[in-house]
Amino acid sequence: MRKAALLVGLLIASGTISAQPTPSLTADLAQKIVVGCAAHATAKKQSEAVAVVDTGGHLIAALRMDGNGSGIMEFALAKAQAVAAWGFSTAQMAQGARDTPGFASAPHVVTVAGGVPVWSADGKVRIGAIAVSGEAPADDAACAEAGIQAAGLRSSRP
Repeated sequence: MRKAALLVGLLIASGTISAQPTPSLTADLAQKIVVGCAAHATAKKQSEAVAVVDTGGHLIAALRMDGNGSGIMEFALAKAQAVAAWGFSTAQMAQGARDTPGFASAPHVVTVAGGVPVWSADGKVRIGAIAVSGEAPADDAACAEAGIQAAGLRSSRP
């Protein structure tokens, strides 16, 4: 037991492993993102469906604002899961589909803006994704960004 503790101590001291926990997208942070999106949409008199997922594409928090049908919510979730799978925004997927023949047909590709990766506050760890649907794609993307900022997180690396 002492040898194991000594080994862990040496690994931490050498930087091989970190004593700091890896940042993760908690339910509390996901809810802050949703609340930030809702505030942004309400201020613009818009109605959005919001889905926040972890890096595995598993739903953590969601909101379908009044006025959106269930299909809009499903589309938001599909965007979020696409971003979780690929690690970059759906707007970038749209560009990739234009630049790379066949990319649009790859699994988990959504080519409509509104899906954005979620990075830790320091921008070092990708912790999940958010996607928004219900308004114009540019408005969806702006709403996602507002939610991320409201939670004190980032949408990209520094």
